[in-house]
Amino acid sequence: MIDVASRTVSLLARLAEHRSLGGAPPEELEWLATHGVPRSYAVGDVTTRKGQPEEWLQVVLSGHLAIHVDRGAGSRKIIGWRGGDVCGLMPYSRGGAPPGDTVAEEPTETLAVHRDRVPEMIRDCPRVTAILVHAMLDRARHFTSSDLHDEKLVSLGKLAAGLAHELNNPASAAARSAKLLATSIAEAESAARALEAARLSDAQLAALDRLRELCLAVSAPAARSPIERADREDALAAWLDAHDIDDAIAAPLVESDVTVAALDTLAGVLTGAALDAALRSIAAARVIRALAADIETSASRIYDLVAAVKGFTYMDRASTPTPVDLGRGITDTIAVLGAKTRAKSVTVSVTLADGLPRVHAFGGELNQVWSNLLDNALDAVAPAGNVEITANRERDRVVVRVIDDGPGIPRDVQGRVFDPFFTTKGVGQGTGLGLDIVRRLVQRHEGEIELESRSGRTEFRVSLPMAQE
Repeated sequence: MIDVASRTVSLLARLAEHRSLGGAPPEELEWLATHGVPRSYAVGDVTTRKGQPEEWLQVVLSGHLAIHVDRGAGSRKIIGWRGGDVCGLMPYSRGGAPPGDTVAEEPTETLAVHRDRVPEMIRDCPRVTAILVHAMLDRARHFTSSDLHDEKLVSLGKLAAGLAHELNNPASAAARSAKLLATSIAEAESAARALEAARLSDAQLAALDRLRELCLAVSAPAARSPIERADREDALAAWLDAHDIDDAIAAPLVESDVTVAALDTLAGVLTGAALDAALRSIAAARVIRALAADIETSASRIYDLVAAVKGFTYMDRASTPTPVDLGRGITDTIAVLGAKTRAKSVTVSVTLADGLPRVHAFGGELNQVWSNLLDNALDAVAPAGNVEITANRERDRVVVRVIDDGPGIPRDVQGRVFDPFFTTKGVGQGTGLGLDIVRRLVQRHEGEIELESRSGRTEFRVSLPMAQE
């Protein structure tokens, strides 16, 4: 009895100095000291396993407990408790399982109250209960903030990787064309100097201009097969060889409307060095225009991608809810995930109802919803699969559907897909947070999200209230 009494006195002294519970009435602290079980943990001891329900309320007296989670990039601590904190089972909590193992980071002492004692504690210790409820709410806010932050980082990583791939192709094409452009300009200048030295007559200049116009004319490209193009290049090269002209200039002339007959016409008024200079000048002009067009196309592609990213992130908008064009957000989302779509040769079709109403929302958050749903659909379908996105008005709401022809989600887990840390993907391939974040964001906008899935068809349906015009 003396040991029990001395232990209780010692616990009361430590509880009175406890940062979280020290302000509770002495009789409530005495209840904890009497009904709690002192526990000690060595470094590395696991107090609660991932997926197992919490059985104990832990009042941390000293040391350090932490939860570690592997979200695809190695184990990482997401929350920790030191002396003066409380953790584990909380009053009025739903008794969910932790997302990872709770591990002692250093020698740790706690006072543990079993779940069977919690109803009695709620009745006899109202002040302690209130403190624990506030701690539970703070923990929920921490997890929510941490989960959203982690999922944003994952999405940002995917976006950055996809965008880098998307920008690399047009940027490389523009750089390559610009480098070749310098060479072609030098060739055009050399040919121009040779023509100037030839001092062509008006008739010769007129013949040269007619061939140049034929070669540089912007017309619908002829539907030539690869064999037809190869035959045409061989014919032009043979003509050039016959006139002692470098047959390398045949390549730029292949896609033009120039013919062997037109070349014969020019050769009727120009010969020797003058004919060589004239054809080199025309070929260089054609190459310069083609390279300039390639640079323009590449720059336009880069501009469109940057515009899509700006639209997707709402980087130039105030962080307040506004009437949002869902069609634009969906289109921007498809653009920023274009690299992944093409990598799997997936067909993404979009059907937007005419006059689709706007919704009052945070545009960037809704784009996060579309991004997660589309990304999951792309993961689910096989190569060359199909994803369909539709948006329609249904009564006073706007309904967006993301449908894929993947294998479907097993019926026995469909009720868990929106739970945090639950994923049907392989280890390291998914955080288990994407659909949880989607659910939270949709609910924040007073919307609803539903799932229907069977083999060959999975549909996520997001319903959002229309903005009041």
